[in-house]
Amino acid sequence: MLDGFVDLVERYGHVPNGTRSYYLSRSQPPFLYLMMGLSQNRDPAVAARRLAALKREHAFFTSPERSVTLPDGAVLQHYWDARTSPRDESWREDVETANAAGRPARDTYRDLRAGAESGWDYSSRWLGDGRTLATIDTTDILPADLNSLLWGMERAIAEGATKAGDAATGRDFADRAAKRKVAIDRWLWSEAEGRYGDYDVKRAWLRNGVTAATAYPLFVELTTGPRATRVAATIERQLLAPGGLRTTTVDTGQQWDKPNGWAPLQWIAVAGLDRTGNRALADQIARRFLTTVEREYAASGKLVEKYDVEEVKPGGGGEYPLQDGFGWTNGVTRALMVRAGR
Repeated sequence: MLDGFVDLVERYGHVPNGTRSYYLSRSQPPFLYLMMGLSQNRDPAVAARRLAALKREHAFFTSPERSVTLPDGAVLQHYWDARTSPRDESWREDVETANAAGRPARDTYRDLRAGAESGWDYSSRWLGDGRTLATIDTTDILPADLNSLLWGMERAIAEGATKAGDAATGRDFADRAAKRKVAIDRWLWSEAEGRYGDYDVKRAWLRNGVTAATAYPLFVELTTGPRATRVAATIERQLLAPGGLRTTTVDTGQQWDKPNGWAPLQWIAVAGLDRTGNRALADQIARRFLTTVEREYAASGKLVEKYDVEEVKPGGGGEYPLQDGFGWTNGVTRALMVRAGR
């Protein structure tokens, strides 16, 4: 898998949203460096190839069209897509959304595409009014999850370059990571609410509402200590549901909103809480989500793509039917079972 993803970066500059030609204008979120971190391969030639791929992927995500310079000179990134037409895989739905938007269709199409790149397609996070898909404005938002992952990527590049004897590149990316951490802590943190969030560039404020993206700075270990403890308290108070971790606190009918819980977000929260000393809450989330998965498996013999963690049943919403099976549910369920000693 790693060889395949590295090959995609070498060919296209990023890991496309899918390996079909119409996905080439947008990426998957930048998890590749974390996947590389799981590898036991110590071949120097392989390490050099992977480091080169990370540097190229970093250049893709930090290109001018994806970057915003904030009033203090800090630079953070947002999701983007190079194309301004309806998505090939959802053409009719996108045309209908653009027709309802009351603005140039090309802008709506790009924001829909950028929302798809985020993986959260779709969520109140990306909606101007917090509820209606036609108000989508993804490209105006500097997200907590993307910028946390880019911080982790910069740290990984710095470490890899230093190990390879390229001290100058190591220092460069360590400095980039340090500056990004300062920017995230200033622009994406709410001291009053004890959460990380998404900065709205157009309105010059942090978007309202707690979402599971607040766990990302803990997951990549950008945030530890008292601030991580505050995030944990916010997660427990607002996102912990009977069946696991809520995606958001808003029910819009979009699939990346309440009442749905998604396996990758359960893992990011559990791992992040574990890494920052908040084991008891991690245990609660893991136990509740496993109970949800096992309850449906006992009823239908299936694992599914997403779950309603309020009612402890299969999830719904969004623009397509619930999918059976699903790699991330299978993988996270197994990993949580191993974590629990099962």
